[in-house]
Amino acid sequence: MNLPGFFATLVAYIIWGLLPLYWKMLANVPSEEILAHRIIWSFLFLLILLSFQKALGKWKTALRDPFTRRLFFLNGLIISLNWFIYIWAVNHQFIVEASLGYYINPLVSIVFGVVFFREKLSRIEWISIVLATIGVLILTIGYGEFPWISIALALSFGFYGVVKKRRPLESTVSLTLETMAPLPLALIFLGYWQVQGTSSMTESVGTTTGLILTGIVTAVPLLLFGFGAQRIPFTWVGFLQFVAPTLSLGLGVLLYHEPFTKTHMVAFTCIWTAAIVFTLNGVWIRKKQLRKVA
Repeated sequence: MNLPGFFATLVAYIIWGLLPLYWKMLANVPSEEILAHRIIWSFLFLLILLSFQKALGKWKTALRDPFTRRLFFLNGLIISLNWFIYIWAVNHQFIVEASLGYYINPLVSIVFGVVFFREKLSRIEWISIVLATIGVLILTIGYGEFPWISIALALSFGFYGVVKKRRPLESTVSLTLETMAPLPLALIFLGYWQVQGTSSMTESVGTTTGLILTGIVTAVPLLLFGFGAQRIPFTWVGFLQFVAPTLSLGLGVLLYHEPFTKTHMVAFTCIWTAAIVFTLNGVWIRKKQLRKVA
């Protein structure tokens, strides 16, 4: 086991799991304004990081390639939508539903692997998908409405992963391209709010600092994940990915007192079981492959 890789990945998921605490501190700021700041400050932070890494040339080369530019600009719009939905959900008391989205996400990735890359599923993987689907249906029937926040988060992050797989790039380079795509819109909106006198940027020192630091809060876990995931077995990445939604779920229920009903319990049990079955199946396949190599 590569310990630096393991701890880097674990810390990335812990930061993601605790992000609701950060967005709650900025609850006085409209979600769309938080998103605009997140895009701008992430882009600036990543440019500085690329300069420090002496990798600006790689970013410029990627930017000059039309296919790469279109692909990662599309991904920038997709991940911006994902960020906005999550920020909005946290600050409107839907942390539990948002955490459900990230439990579902690995299973969405499986389905997208079949649809977009013609990957084949084992019987156990199909069972996982059926269990997760049952969980979503239980929530839908129990709520009386479709859990659109969960599904939108899972689908948007799933599509984000599809685009990433189409054209692998270094994480810092790709994220800089992705934050560049919605950058003009973010600047226009912030300029408009400033002229209208409705900008939250100068509301207080705490708010100003919190908005500026959204760039670091966004980029650091992504960079840690990029470092760690390349150094540990994918099955460990699979196990660790449940840290973030579990922490978020705990915050939503225990700290912010969001409802967690019997319907939630039944639905989450189906989805947790699906996720565990899928992960254990991955571990078993990995061990089988290692035995063959040995």
